[in-house]
Amino acid sequence: MPSRVFPRLDEWAEQLLDRMRPPLWLESEIKQRVLLFLNHVLMQESSALDRLRRQQGRQVQWRWRDLDLRVTITPAGLLERGDATATPDLVLILNETSPVEVARTVLQGQRPALRIEGDVQLAADINWLVDHVRWDPEEDLARLIGDVPAHRLASAGRRTAEALRDFVLRRARASTAPNGMP
Repeated sequence: MPSRVFPRLDEWAEQLLDRMRPPLWLESEIKQRVLLFLNHVLMQESSALDRLRRQQGRQVQWRWRDLDLRVTITPAGLLERGDATATPDLVLILNETSPVEVARTVLQGQRPALRIEGDVQLAADINWLVDHVRWDPEEDLARLIGDVPAHRLASAGRRTAEALRDFVLRRARASTAPNGMP
């Protein structure tokens, strides 16, 4: 594991998250921006909106460490801030507390482990969204700067992400091999 290479990286990242907690107003604004982004992505996929319309009025809560995001599904199939006093219909709790482990899992193309509590059909619909709805940054970028420059930038971004993913995988394999050798 990379934690052998950088023995205190997990500890350092957790302490940083604990100390760098944004003020409540900024946390609220970040949550609002996340919702705007999620709604932007959902609006690109009519089948996602149809699926969520069937769940209108239902509330989903995502939790990780002491962070919490509650959303309510609107009649349009979009998301709005949920009521903090209401009991959520579905609770999704990220099991891993280490930000480094969460990042490593995502960079390896896997989903972090979740504990799921609540409505089974709503959980199935959320799972469908995760499996089938993707943001296309190249399409959004093309609206701003044109097709060719957007394609070139997106290609460079994909190559960079692939190189980063390969680096993480090589480090993970090297650290699990005897004597740290690949």
